[in-house]
Amino acid sequence: MYKEATVKEILDMDEALLIDVRSEEEYAEATIPGAINIPLLNNDERAAVGTVYRREGPDTARRLGLKLVSPKLPEKVAVADGLAGNRKKIAVFCWRGGLRSQFMASLLAAMGYDVYRMVGGYKAYRRYVNEYLARDELGQKAVVLYGLTGVGKTDVLNRLGQMGLPVLDLEGLARHRGSVYGKIGLPPSPTQKAFESSIVHFLTGIGEEGVFIVECESRRIGNLMVPTPVMSSIKKGHRVLLYASLENRVRRIRQVYTSGPGENVKQLQEATMSLAKRIGKNKVEELNKMLEDRKFDCVFAYLLKKYYDPLYKYPEGPSEEYDLSVDATDIEEAAKKIFNFVTALPEYKNWYDGRGRKWR
Repeated sequence: MYKEATVKEILDMDEALLIDVRSEEEYAEATIPGAINIPLLNNDERAAVGTVYRREGPDTARRLGLKLVSPKLPEKVAVADGLAGNRKKIAVFCWRGGLRSQFMASLLAAMGYDVYRMVGGYKAYRRYVNEYLARDELGQKAVVLYGLTGVGKTDVLNRLGQMGLPVLDLEGLARHRGSVYGKIGLPPSPTQKAFESSIVHFLTGIGEEGVFIVECESRRIGNLMVPTPVMSSIKKGHRVLLYASLENRVRRIRQVYTSGPGENVKQLQEATMSLAKRIGKNKVEELNKMLEDRKFDCVFAYLLKKYYDPLYKYPEGPSEEYDLSVDATDIEEAAKKIFNFVTALPEYKNWYDGRGRKWR
């Protein structure tokens, strides 16, 4: 027999294989971070069962579901076996803790697994996420990286993560770099639900205290909204300024945005068109002609000096308005200085001593 467990109990389980038995479409919209999809019914089958449920009632719908699922049961078990490996503990959930998770949990328990079924399913997990994000502010203290476009904030974040610090890469989770060129070369962004789930997964992973490093962001990243308590933490966090020369900033931007097929010229031109209302149609046409001629440095330098720098108004060098100012010309050296700053903070020391280990 399988056992039932709450969302929190399942999220706290170590070494459990988390299985989402909802359809591929439901899974693609959003799931619990780390969950793998073994759909009991695929998209079309789920729609068919739903139609029968509405027209003929639950008994007929259950029988149709059984007819559709039965031939594929050995395949479902084989997939679970392959993913579980040496793990014997499995947690299962569906939309709201109904028949799909009951059926799969019973099947896997009969195969000898230690199975837990999530009470309330994914719907209960969404309540858990919403309740977490309903707070006014986070218990963790943010260390916030500021700086003009192109100074290397993302590169520094990535290096700090490699050095063992807890890094909340909002742009990475959003799969959007937050600028007019932000989607170039990146896969589709997640849904708002998936974005929020990834943020809560990260924050609960470091505990209710301690620190995390994050880049200063606006409320919106692409089409996604940064949750209110995260924005509040950004506004109240320790302030670290990164700065670099215009030449270095242009070089970094060129490396990021021209590394695709055809140097991403068409995508760059399409994105530049969205600036027509801000910098004028004639200037956009001029910049796009320069992009066509591969004069990338001229285009990026213009946008930095005439658009992005006046928009963000960050200092171009050290400033007493920040807790720490760091030259980001050398990403490795910049990361070391910020690492030393963060690990000397009392919030970090108390958190580290309490956990007995670094964030991983």
